[in-house]
Amino acid sequence: MTTSPTLSPDCGNCFALCCTALGFSRSADFAIDKPAATPCPNMAGDFSCTIHQRLRPRGFRGCTVFDCFGAGQLVSQHTFAGTSWTQDPSSKSSMFAVFKVVRQLHEMLWYLAEARQRTFNPDLATAADNLSEYITATAHGDASTVLAADVETLHGEVRTLLMEVSEELRASYGAEDKQTLDGGLHPGADLMGANISHQSLCGSDLRGAYLIGANLRGSDLTAVDLLGADLRGAQLHNADLSKALYLTQPQINAAEGDRNTLLPPRLTRPAHW
Repeated sequence: MTTSPTLSPDCGNCFALCCTALGFSRSADFAIDKPAATPCPNMAGDFSCTIHQRLRPRGFRGCTVFDCFGAGQLVSQHTFAGTSWTQDPSSKSSMFAVFKVVRQLHEMLWYLAEARQRTFNPDLATAADNLSEYITATAHGDASTVLAADVETLHGEVRTLLMEVSEELRASYGAEDKQTLDGGLHPGADLMGANISHQSLCGSDLRGAYLIGANLRGSDLTAVDLLGADLRGAQLHNADLSKALYLTQPQINAAEGDRNTLLPPRLTRPAHW
């Protein structure tokens, strides 16, 4: 039986795959342009970051937001057996390609773990378990197995299950009535800069919503579906997200909060808070 993967990054056991495989463009999040499949100029020879403690002031806020969901160490130490792309340059393109796929697979596993925990429906729990086992086995396969994965189909299956669990959970908070009463709270809503502070948003469906710079101070987001919601710069001070649904570390890293912000147990309070 395949061991359940760790879904948190362990940079010390990774060959800096996020700093090499992925590219980025100069913007508010990155100070420079960096093409994909090239090392970041701030990367040291031992794969550490030479400006790790100063990323934000140096213009690399995007690096502090990113999370590989544990894909980096799995690809580095398991798929490629601890041999880096610098030791074996011929593995570079394959390693980088595998990393991009495994990160997506691990992100799916992150969501499925929560769906399994939050659902009251044994059939949905079993479906989450079965999907997780298949995805885990795929992620633990060799490079050819990973690259042959039908990621698009898996995304669709996972998304359908997540939505079913979301509807089930939010229904207990009168989610349908809430959506009707306030047309602004719906999937994909444009709430950039909106003032929705000190409100009970329990059970709202904000999947894919644009909450960039929104003021959510002091609000209760219990059972709020935040799958794919953009929380860049969102003000979460004193807000209760301890039981929000489908919240990830990258979303929290991109937001602003304080020591009074309540987070789910799986998430870590960002250093910049």
